[in-house]
Amino acid sequence: MAEDSTDPIVEALQEYTTCDVSDALIKLKYRNGGFLSGLTMWSPVRQEGSTKIVGKAYTVQYVPLDDPVPKYAGGHYIDQVPKGAVIFVSCPAKTPNAVYGGLMSTRAQFLGAVGSVIDGRFRDVQEQRDLGYPIFARDVGTAPPAELLKVAAVNVPVKLQSEEQKDMEIRPGDYLIADVNGVVVLPVELAERALPLMRKQVEADEKMAVEIKKGMSFVEASKKFRS
Repeated sequence: MAEDSTDPIVEALQEYTTCDVSDALIKLKYRNGGFLSGLTMWSPVRQEGSTKIVGKAYTVQYVPLDDPVPKYAGGHYIDQVPKGAVIFVSCPAKTPNAVYGGLMSTRAQFLGAVGSVIDGRFRDVQEQRDLGYPIFARDVGTAPPAELLKVAAVNVPVKLQSEEQKDMEIRPGDYLIADVNGVVVLPVELAERALPLMRKQVEADEKMAVEIKKGMSFVEASKKFRS
């Protein structure tokens, strides 16, 4: 799996699942443990296997065509993807058209992106899988976005388009971690505090699992190793 080898946080996060990250963020009282609801793995396979992506968020914001905000004038966002980034594409909730396709992943992969998270629909499913490029999204679609939407901004804070989590924010440079469990955002300012908590929790849980398999009760194991 490609990664941003210049960032020690990215390297350290490779050891942990999204659940481990969320456990640590709950201890730090970050809402919902950073979980981004409704986003699941579609490529390289559908909700299966060991695929995991870790990287800093590179955000793209789509808005309706009639939004007074002007169209982004800085060129196509896909040509500006930083190496090691996770592309996070935001669009208005319940948009029926796809906002991301196979050619986007082809370019992103060449530039060294580790995967894409689409807060909406994407298309060209088989093309994505043939690339072996990781995609996490809400759903699939067939039509392109141009009749409904425009890109308004790149690398700006965006909010998750979810009724469950209306104020959940993804900011450029925050860490995105995604695997078969789902997608988690780790705010950059919490990363160094969260990592030791992940390590401690994983070590405790591994010890618990050994004893539970030998017959120890969950309550007893939890008291012994988590207290």
